[in-house]
Amino acid sequence: MYWCLSIVLIAVVGAENAADWPQFRGPGGEGHSAVRGLPAEWGGFLSPPAWQATIDGGGWSSPIVIGQRVWVTSAELTALTADEMSRKLAGLPEGGQGFQTHAAVTLFASELDASNGQLLRRLELLSSKEPPAIHETNSYASPTPVSDGKRLFCHFGSLGTVAILLESGQVLWRKRFEIDDITGAGSSPVLCGDRLVLTCDGADEQFLVALDSRTGEVAWRTPRPKIVAADGKLRRAFSTPLLIEHAGRRQLISPCAQWVAAYDPDTGGELWRVRFGDFYAVVPRPVFRNGVAYVCTGYMKPQLWAVRVDGSGDVTDSHVAWKFDKQAPEIASPVVVDRELYFISSRGIATCVDAETGKPVWQHRLEGNYSASPLAADGNLYFTSEEGITTVIRAGREYREVARNRLFGQTRASIAVSGDSLLIRTDPVLYCVRRMP
Repeated sequence: MYWCLSIVLIAVVGAENAADWPQFRGPGGEGHSAVRGLPAEWGGFLSPPAWQATIDGGGWSSPIVIGQRVWVTSAELTALTADEMSRKLAGLPEGGQGFQTHAAVTLFASELDASNGQLLRRLELLSSKEPPAIHETNSYASPTPVSDGKRLFCHFGSLGTVAILLESGQVLWRKRFEIDDITGAGSSPVLCGDRLVLTCDGADEQFLVALDSRTGEVAWRTPRPKIVAADGKLRRAFSTPLLIEHAGRRQLISPCAQWVAAYDPDTGGELWRVRFGDFYAVVPRPVFRNGVAYVCTGYMKPQLWAVRVDGSGDVTDSHVAWKFDKQAPEIASPVVVDRELYFISSRGIATCVDAETGKPVWQHRLEGNYSASPLAADGNLYFTSEEGITTVIRAGREYREVARNRLFGQTRASIAVSGDSLLIRTDPVLYCVRRMP
């Protein structure tokens, strides 16, 4: 078991079922599941998926689970002609190398039966002609939706945010904040009571904004700390904030370019900040343990910092407990279990460090490249590569591999938990795997 002396809030207040997986990285937003008996081995003829469902359209958002329903977002694309694409790409940085662009995009939310994968509804939420170009490794449906058990909130970056009623599928409101994120959206929305918080860290503007989840009206909007960079791409970030409570104070911890800051989720007021230096494009979501937030710094050579959360104002010189700079993650979020902090670099170097001191415990190279964030459950850790290989290891101070499992298809989405099952999204299939009887 893993326990924290400080309370990590379940960010989705009011979810109807404690077994739900209502947001990116699960109930607390940190990649933990309390479910016992989840499968550790699958694949092949002896242990095939319990079900698999084709998800029309692309997307790297993770599935979420509310009751007996799975929700996942996707994007259907209309292609440009070769000449149109050449002209558009030529106007992008470095001639558009590494980018993709399209004539139009239509964005959907699909509802599936968690028991068998049957498609129940597919709701068209938004459409856009001539959408902005995105990086070839990204998608137009990368942010993971969030739910309070009655409503579903789907965010698509600068293309817009949509709230719907789960029961009827009725659209409650739509909202749009246009920022230039250059490579496409990455940060997922976060619920803080009746506030839906969106991260808007673009090349042109950088701010957090909270919407009234019932109406979509702006409750507060807070600019980021001053970012010193002439090049707009150095002002961007893609991290999902983490809601915590420590010493009776709720905090929304949110990294951005050059800084990590904590905010009052009710008012948007800044509580404390720490300056990283000239890091940018931070992607991993923070995690929290015993009064310390563990935060990744972003590119170019990422580090992982441990920051005490009991400060006020600029606490760069007083509240950084330790730093770790050897194979820190660029994209995948870390996970903390007991006294150990685990993470994986994009190139597959898995690392365990002591969460209190930052001293390395072990490092091990896993097969493949990694974008998905790991899952911790029942003493195991699940690391899923972009190539569809999930390596299961035993949490602890020695590297111990339990199993290595393969599914067909590329994946950058993080695993979700549905009852006694795991949901793994590949391109274009959503797999459900269960322990064989």
